[in-house]
Amino acid sequence: MTDAIDTTATPVTPVTPDFVTATRTFYDAIAEDYAERYSDELVSRPLERAVLTAYAELVGAGGRVADLGCGPGRTTGFLARQGLDVFGLDLSESMLAIARRENPGIRFEQGSMLKLDLPDGQLAGALSFYSSIHTPVDELPALFAEFHRVLAPGSPLLLGFQVGDEPRHFDQPWGHPVALTFIRRRPEPMTELLTAAGFVPHSCTVRQPEPALGETTPHAFLILRKAG
Repeated sequence: MTDAIDTTATPVTPVTPDFVTATRTFYDAIAEDYAERYSDELVSRPLERAVLTAYAELVGAGGRVADLGCGPGRTTGFLARQGLDVFGLDLSESMLAIARRENPGIRFEQGSMLKLDLPDGQLAGALSFYSSIHTPVDELPALFAEFHRVLAPGSPLLLGFQVGDEPRHFDQPWGHPVALTFIRRRPEPMTELLTAAGFVPHSCTVRQPEPALGETTPHAFLILRKAG
């Protein structure tokens, strides 16, 4: 949920070819600042809490849930408090250190969403809550295919992302010598890609930006189920 740093962003077209390395480097550098500045990101956003609560009810009892791109573990901890058997995965070891510190008792692992170290059909649920926003559009089919592979039939997938058409490039956030492209999406083409990957749409929720929170774009939340 990174709209608050939009004040220094400029529209760009290209995405770094090695976006996985760029993403890891970026979040390793800003992890402590990010965790401090967004410590209340769920507290101040009731719709996000409602979406996560509804998602937890869809998952129900039993089975593991993966918070993919968990960052400092805020959503992971929230879902654990809803009774889910959830673990977090992230590229950034610095983010994972914060997640482990703030969520003792929850398992956090380092890894990439594009190549999950999980057996086929193992998960009862998975979410990518603002963590696909650095993935180039031509990599999305592979990403969604990997989500589909690890989920059990009928299991729900939740995606959250900022809505828009223009990517944004953030350079030297909070004085750190790193940069990264943030990609806005539209719910309709995202749903089409997910449907092509074998998911069945459940719901689409879109809210308008909250200027008081530094937001400049709408936010979308898609819930789908793996067909079967």
